[in-house]
Amino acid sequence: MKQSAKHALSAAALGAALLAATPVSAQQVTLMTGPQGGVWVPLGGALKGMWEKAIPGLQITAQPGAGIANVIGVQTGKAQIGFSNSSSAVDGAMGNAPFKEKTSKVCQMTNIYPQYFQVVATAASKVNSYADIKGKRLVAQSKGNTAEAITATVLKLNGFDYSGLSRMNFQASYTDAVSMMKDGHVDVFTLGTTAPASAVMDLASARDIKLVPVDDKTMDGMRKMNQGYSKLIIKAGTYPKQDKDVPVIGYQTHLIVSCDMPEQVVYNMVKTMAQNIPAMSAVNKAIGELTPKMMAADAGIPMHPGAIKYFKEVGAL
Repeated sequence: MKQSAKHALSAAALGAALLAATPVSAQQVTLMTGPQGGVWVPLGGALKGMWEKAIPGLQITAQPGAGIANVIGVQTGKAQIGFSNSSSAVDGAMGNAPFKEKTSKVCQMTNIYPQYFQVVATAASKVNSYADIKGKRLVAQSKGNTAEAITATVLKLNGFDYSGLSRMNFQASYTDAVSMMKDGHVDVFTLGTTAPASAVMDLASARDIKLVPVDDKTMDGMRKMNQGYSKLIIKAGTYPKQDKDVPVIGYQTHLIVSCDMPEQVVYNMVKTMAQNIPAMSAVNKAIGELTPKMMAADAGIPMHPGAIKYFKEVGAL
């Protein structure tokens, strides 16, 4: 055999060996998390670690995102997985604003924990209802965040919009918003996250604050637009000097996934989460009581076949 032929065969053998050594489940996946200062960033890091450890060949790249932006990211292929909120995912499926068209490539992976839309005002602001926000100075998250969209809707349901405020600021992080509240530059801060929220606790350590309750008219209006919303209660004592239960607008934080992700990969990811609830609750205590039945609850969008396979296997569906 000629030397060149030997080299060709050796190269072919080497290529075959390399292919054989590559796990069949190898997958590069982008996970969109949330804004800095929120719980989605550290929770995304925890998920990345447990998924890569449990699933051979899986590589996760985590990047910042937001509830609405992540739905768009999965729909357009910018990411394969993302944190989102049930209300935003349903808006996407229905083609409601701010979405320009119905999403068709976004599937439900699993529910994780409830979210609370919190309207925090300084005690001196005299803001006791959503209607009282008119004429005040307000800070919200940047466009693309679920809580910002809810803020705009809440104002509309109370007869005004951002132009009816004396000052409106859009901030990308809770940290910046809290700084503005501490410095006295704004009167009201809106955010959507767990309760207690570390950002609100930070603010309460420096300023006297109050949680503004949702009224029945506003709650009914939210429900008519999107069944993904529900009334939740932030119990008395959750925050310093909070002596009463406060009703707020609620929704579910969940993971969405591209509908064309391989079934077995999604099955393994959901199974890994279900088997590591204590590790996830170490990042966010709200996850501590999560069960497969809760993970499998209808979120208003189609569920991925891989998730269905796991939840049926454990009797959650």
